[in-house]
Amino acid sequence: MPHGHDRDSRNASGTDSTYECLRCGSIVEASSNPGTCECGGQFQNRRKSLE
Repeated sequence: MPHGHDRDSRNASGTDSTYECLRCGSIVEASSNPGTCECGGQFQNRRKSLE
């Protein structure tokens, strides 16, 4: 799956997920990937492994 297109069947009902910026560590809650952080880093769903 392409980066930035997180899809998780557990979150398919429209509930918010927690996303963390891989650059600065900023944390946000959103129903889908918020894209790019203010610092220029990319957000990663915290439920996903970094492998």
